[in-house]
This record gives sequence, structure tokens and C-alpha cells, in this order.
Amino acid sequence: MASALARAFDSDLWWSFKRSPVTVASALVALVCILGALLAPWIAPHNPFDLATLNLGDAFKPPAWAEDGDPLFGLGTDDQGRDVLSAIMYGARISLLVGVCAVVFSTLVGVAVGLLAGYLGGTADSLLMRIADIQLTFPSILIALLVDGVVRAAVPREVHDQIALFVVIFAIGISAWPQFARTVRGSTLVERNKEYVLAARIIGISQVRIMLTHVLPNVIGPVLVIATLNLGFAILAEATLSFLGVGVPPTQPSLGTLIRIGNDFLFSGEWWITIFPGIALICMVLSVNLLGDWLRDALNPRLR
Repeated sequence: MASALARAFDSDLWWSFKRSPVTVASALVALVCILGALLAPWIAPHNPFDLATLNLGDAFKPPAWAEDGDPLFGLGTDDQGRDVLSAIMYGARISLLVGVCAVVFSTLVGVAVGLLAGYLGGTADSLLMRIADIQLTFPSILIALLVDGVVRAAVPREVHDQIALFVVIFAIGISAWPQFARTVRGSTLVERNKEYVLAARIIGISQVRIMLTHVLPNVIGPVLVIATLNLGFAILAEATLSFLGVGVPPTQPSLGTLIRIGNDFLFSGEWWITIFPGIALICMVLSVNLLGDWLRDALNPRLR
């Protein structure tokens, strides 16, 4: 363990990381967002979803530093008397969960399709890539809306509310796999004709094993970069769907739901209900995107 850490801190990746103040700042912001979300049940001032603790008399309280503000509610309260800071921390848990699961799902599908298309070639390659090309002609958010709409029409409302989180993850994940598939396919086309793959074929190793143990480790670098960049997109897509009212149910509000709720009161003077969740969403997505940009440059040998 100690030797692995020593090698990590002595690597080119760590050297590139510590030389970039923007990357370090982005990593700190992302770390704060992640820890705040994961530790919300223990560090949040209130539990905004415990109905027994809510008091409508606390509704629409401004931030603590404003006139008529309450020190118990640092960022104010919403229309139901929920603490905005606590709601942001709990909402970020759902946004991060959806984003990470959607990226993992799209990565698994895209890598599998790209490996098959690039390694097998021929008809399989043409068919899989034409499917990817067709999907790329549609905006990702439109595909997510289409998937959600089909599920809503196919299952009863009570069932949809129970599986809404999984539907959103699937809808966002299935809209992003072509990017992974095309990248992995291109790298696989290069790797499949190299000597180590030809040697593995000669000694009788199965094609599945060659793809998983020989080709995949050599094409995974670009996948990590795309996954990091797509994490920000997935979080933003979930917020968009929730803002439109087709994301997670209101009983499990994410940052997008909080922004939508606050938007109803924005022009009546209660600006904090939507502004602070919006700032939290911007910080989370921007920090992840900046880390993805750094990782793309750091893993590019031409820029070293």
C-alpha cells in the first residue's frame, strides 16, 4: 500500500495535477461537494424530508445575514419551511447518485459495443456503428425524455414513482453510450492488429479473453476521460429532467427539483430558494468538467 502511494505521488499524473492551480481548486470544490452529499445525514443542520420536524411558520425565511433572517437557517428556508442548506446537501446525494450510475451504465454499454465492433469488424461493426450514428442524430435530452415518457405510459403512476430513480439513470445512461462505443472502436481497430494480439490468437486464446484481458486494458485510457467529462453532463441532464418535472419524484428532490420549486417564488422576492441550489449545481458540474479537461490533457502524450 505504501509503495503504491509512493509511486502515485511520484507519477507524471500527480506532477501535472499539483502544477495546475485551477485543477487543484476544482478538486477541492468537487471534494467538498461529494463529502457534503455523502455525509448529509450526519452533518446537515436539519433533515428537510422529515415531515415531523417541518414547521410552516418557518417558511420563506431569508438567509441568516439578511434582515429577518434566522441563525438556525443559514441559507434560508423554502415554501415548506425546509432548510435550504440541508435540502441542497440531501439533493446533491441524489444528483451524484444518478450521475455516477448513469455514467457507469453508459460506459459498460459503450465499451462492450465498441470492443465488439472494433474487434469483430465486418457486418457486426457496420450494424453497431450505424445504430450509434442514428442515436447521435438525436439530442441526448430528447432521448431521455422519450424513455421517461414511454415508461410513464407503460406502467401505473404508483409503480413509476417507485422506479423513477432507475428510469432516470437508464434514460441518461442510454443516451450517452455512442460516445464511448465510437472511441473504443477506434482504439480497438488499432490494437487488434498488433503483435501481442496476433500472438494471443496463435497460441489459442479465445476471442472473448483477448478482448477483455489484452485489448481492453490498452483502450481504457480515453474511456476514463470521457467518463469524467460525461459525469458533469449526467448531473446536468438529471437536473434538467427534474426541472421539467420528469425526473425523480418530489419525495426525493434533487438539485433540479429544488431549482424548479424555487423558480415559482423567484420573482416574488424569495430568490434564495432557487439561487443557492443553482450555485451548488454550477460548482459541482464546473469542478467535474475542469477535472475532466485536466485529465484529458494529462493523459495526452503529445502535450507532455
